[in-house]
Amino acid sequence: MNRTSPAARTPAVLSLAAALLLSACTSSADIEAEAAASSSGAAVVQVDTSPEQADRASTTESDDAVALLPADVAEDGELTVGVVGTGEPPLAFLADDNATVVGSEVDVASLVAESLGLELDLRNISWEQWPLSLQSGDVEAVFSNVGVNAARLELFDFATYRQGIMAFTAATGSDLTIAGPDDVTGLRIAVGSGTNQERILLDWNAQAESDGRSPATLEYYASAADALLAVQSGRVDAYLGPNPNAVYQASKGQVEVVGTVNAGWPNTTYVAATVLKGTGLVDAVEAGLQHAFTDGSYTETLERWGLGDEAVEAPEVNPQVAG
Repeated sequence: MNRTSPAARTPAVLSLAAALLLSACTSSADIEAEAAASSSGAAVVQVDTSPEQADRASTTESDDAVALLPADVAEDGELTVGVVGTGEPPLAFLADDNATVVGSEVDVASLVAESLGLELDLRNISWEQWPLSLQSGDVEAVFSNVGVNAARLELFDFATYRQGIMAFTAATGSDLTIAGPDDVTGLRIAVGSGTNQERILLDWNAQAESDGRSPATLEYYASAADALLAVQSGRVDAYLGPNPNAVYQASKGQVEVVGTVNAGWPNTTYVAATVLKGTGLVDAVEAGLQHAFTDGSYTETLERWGLGDEAVEAPEVNPQVAG
C-alpha cells in the first residue's frame, strides 16, 4: 500500500532518457531538452517525481457524493484503488523512492477519495491483474487509463474522466502529418501487439489494401522506450501510443506529435474509473468526479500533467459505445 504525505520537495524535470528509466536526475540533457521544447513551441511539462507530491490538487468532501456511497465502503472509511504504477510519466510511475506510485491517474483517484470523505488506499497492480482484482474484491476501483468498450461494460461500471486518445510521434523536425488512414501509406509504424493502436492500424491497412494503396509496415515493440528509440534512430517513421506519454515526451524536444486518433476509431471512447458492475459504487464515484469538475481541481490536475486536451466536459456513467 502506498500513500502520499504533504511534505514538500522540489519538482524535477525529466529528460527523455530519464523518463524511460523512471529516474529523477536533472542534468545538462534535461536543460537542452527543455530548451529544444521551448524553441519548438511544445509546452514543457514540469514533473514532480517526489513521493510526497506536494503540488497535487485537492478538493473538499461532497455531501452529495458521500450520500451515494454503498454502506460497506462508507463504513470501511477507505477507497481501495488499483493502478498500474510501473509505467512512464505522466499517467502512473514510480517516484524517487522507487516504491510510491505517482502520476495523473493517482491524482484523479485522490480527488475522488477526498470528495467521498475516504482515505485513498492505493494498490500497485499489473495491467493483466485489474479485471480479476475488481472481481475478487482486492480493489474497489481502478484508475489506470482503462478505456470503455462493449465487452468491458458487460462486467464493469464506468465513470468517465478523460478522452481516450492515441498519438503518433515522429522524430523532431519530421515533415509527417498523420490525420487518417491515407497518411500512413508506406510508412513504418511502431506499435505494441494486442493493443487498440494495433487494431486501428490493422483496420487502416485493410482500408488501404481495399483502395489499392500500400499498407503501413507494422513494427512490433514490447515497450514504449524501445519504440521511441526506434523513432529517434530512424528505424521507424512513427510510433502510435498513448497520447499522455506522447505529450510528455514531445515536451522534452526529443520527438514530436504528428497526429492523434481516438482509441475507439472510427468511434469515440473514453478513459474511466472502473468498478465491479452492480455494486452501486459507480454513482458515488461519478458524483465525486463531478464535485472535482465543479470546483476546478479536475482541470488543475490534468493541466498539471499536460493533459488538458484530454479533458471531458462532465463525467458520465457507462457511456454508449459501438459494439
